[in-house]
Amino acid sequence: MTYPDDLPPAPPPGAILESALYADNLDAAAAFYGGVMGLPEVIRVEGRHIFYRVGQGILLVFQPEATAQGPSNPDLPVPPHGAHGPGHLCFSASLEEIDQWRHRLQAAGHPIEADFPWPNGARSIYFRDPAGNSIEIAEPSLWFDKG
Repeated sequence: MTYPDDLPPAPPPGAILESALYADNLDAAAAFYGGVMGLPEVIRVEGRHIFYRVGQGILLVFQPEATAQGPSNPDLPVPPHGAHGPGHLCFSASLEEIDQWRHRLQAAGHPIEADFPWPNGARSIYFRDPAGNSIEIAEPSLWFDKG
């Protein structure tokens, strides 16, 4: 698909407000994201979703079959959406915090799948949530200057 060159102007988005992962078992997701990761829960609709605050953003954890059906509240006409299979999300942390997370995750029974420095020197660790999503914790310098 191509788009016309004379589209009306609009600034690029300045940030990601929310990101979504999908989990068949929301209780296991709650134990992981609320318990192990320590994220504050914002809202929960049993059998449908749990939302968590992450800094200035929100992590949405949806049960995929429920969100494929669309909303049950007619006042919130969110179109049906969803994904199946593992997704990916990366949290930001300092080098010292990454070491702390490595120990905490291992103590909670979540093995580290990879731990390495990227070509620019930023470090990442990778592990799985209970739904099989690939979760990463990386230094912000992976994408942004250290300055």
